[in-house]
Amino acid sequence: EDYQRGTTAISEDTLQEVGGALTRTPDGFPLHRTVGRLLETKKEMFKSGKGFDWATAEALAFGSLLTEGFPVRLAGQDSTRGTFSQRHSVLYDRETEQRYVTLNHLEDHQRVEYEVINSMLSEEAVLGFEYGYSLSEPKTLTLWEAQFGDFVNGAQIIIDQYIVAAEDKWDQRNGVVLLLPHGYDGQGPEQSSARIERFLTLAAEDNMQVTQPTTAANFFHLLRRQVLRPFRKPLVVFTPKKLLRYPDAVSTMADLAEGKFQAVIDDPQRGGSSADGVKHVVLCSGKFYYDLLEERKKRVQAGEMDSIALVRLEQLYPFPTAELGAILDRYEGA
Repeated sequence: EDYQRGTTAISEDTLQEVGGALTRTPDGFPLHRTVGRLLETKKEMFKSGKGFDWATAEALAFGSLLTEGFPVRLAGQDSTRGTFSQRHSVLYDRETEQRYVTLNHLEDHQRVEYEVINSMLSEEAVLGFEYGYSLSEPKTLTLWEAQFGDFVNGAQIIIDQYIVAAEDKWDQRNGVVLLLPHGYDGQGPEQSSARIERFLTLAAEDNMQVTQPTTAANFFHLLRRQVLRPFRKPLVVFTPKKLLRYPDAVSTMADLAEGKFQAVIDDPQRGGSSADGVKHVVLCSGKFYYDLLEERKKRVQAGEMDSIALVRLEQLYPFPTAELGAILDRYEGA
């Protein structure tokens, strides 16, 4: 329960305010056509209250924290655009190359700002700097993003000697966030494995948080939780490529405004009062949930009995024993 402190829900008015800034550009600003279409898609999300994808939820987490007085700093290779062209947090004038940072135009005389940096390909140096930054500025959401999962290899000494050990060695707490693309998508295992097992080997005595959210809303609440709680712990987030634009991974305005981070997500179809008839509970994490969900749909359509519940572990460490136990207790016949 200590890991759940901090209210991350936020009013729809604030979300709409941030959304207005995300989709607004200066008069006459010549956008690339593709980016222009993306902004139109975002506008439709805010009109309908549905379809919020991963990158939009992330931007809303950043923007909402800015409105509450928490600066946000993101560094990594190609983080401005996003490795998979998902973020576009800086817009460029195609004629003059002038930069326009949407999140720094939330209101007149904005108190704190969003800083995003395309860093050099020296992971140890960059993560070392961001770790130090998070120590000196504990009220800033400080994030380091690896362009691909295996880029964390180059930063391993900072992780081993400082991030996961500093609290035990020096009573030095920090809240740095590592965003690590993961999921064996795209460029093969050497670029898309962020080595979950390596982080779980380093996890002990509540020294960090290891997570793999599967919905845009859960990612939103996870980022907000990181600075809204009264303590600091390093946060490792295994982020997807497939789920960035996957239609089932989107969330609604209500999910963002009213929800909270869920360390475990029960099967939305078979959980609660629908648990009768469930014979097997499958625990999974990450994109495997959606792979399993697709397979279950095929089997149901083929006339096989729907007796399997899919339960997602969104936080791998600290292990959510109480939350998982409460969910498993519902499946008495499994």
